[in-house]
Amino acid sequence: MIRIVIAEDQELLLQAMGSLLNLEDDMEVVGLAANGEEALTLIHQFQPDVCLMDIEMPKMTGLEAAEALISSFSKIIILTTFARPGYFRRALEADVRAYLLKDSPSEELASAIRCIMDGKRIYSPELMDVESSATEVAGENESSDQRDKSIGIVRSYLSTILDKIKLPTG
Repeated sequence: MIRIVIAEDQELLLQAMGSLLNLEDDMEVVGLAANGEEALTLIHQFQPDVCLMDIEMPKMTGLEAAEALISSFSKIIILTTFARPGYFRRALEADVRAYLLKDSPSEELASAIRCIMDGKRIYSPELMDVESSATEVAGENESSDQRDKSIGIVRSYLSTILDKIKLPTG
């Protein structure tokens, strides 16, 4: 059984995700949090296998919570409606295992949870595109080597994703 904590500040969405995931035969939602601080408490209390976190919440964001957990808990899925520059890089640095859009079908979320339990990483291509575009625009502020490395990391992750879902990368 995959034990899950969900952190989401929108009560209706929090309850809906919890209910949908509890319908899965191999999943159990053990905790619901309204912000990142509550998520940290529930993670320490229940020791779940996975934590789903909204990226923007009051008191502590999902990224801040992931950064606080970097050495003690790693199976974090960040869910967002925001494709903002800088978020993807922070998610990678915090060792977030999945970074997904909230408007994905619930079957994809359940599948993503199973995939990260198998050691895989899943990053939404739409969110990665925003990051690589921002990197190109911000290029005047960083060296060419840093920019090339950032773009290379994004391309590498995209290639890995496409390989996992068996799509051609050409």
